[in-house]
Amino acid sequence: MTELILPDKEAFIALATERMPFGKYKGLRLMDLPERYLIWFSQKGFPEDKLGEMLQSVYEIKLNGLEYLFK
Repeated sequence: MTELILPDKEAFIALATERMPFGKYKGLRLMDLPERYLIWFSQKGFPEDKLGEMLQSVYEIKLNGLEYLFK
């Protein structure tokens, strides 16, 4: 029997509203970061903190064409 995994509503909202805290894209919503920037992070390694987890999630969302979920 497969267990149903429900998305975390608060985490989803955080991904939709969190802003980049540093660098060239400081102030930009994570969901609005250019895909090439997220690819760079995926190749170099995401930060090992909450921001890194969020960036990795945004990367996976964009990689799988699921941005429409945030519109």
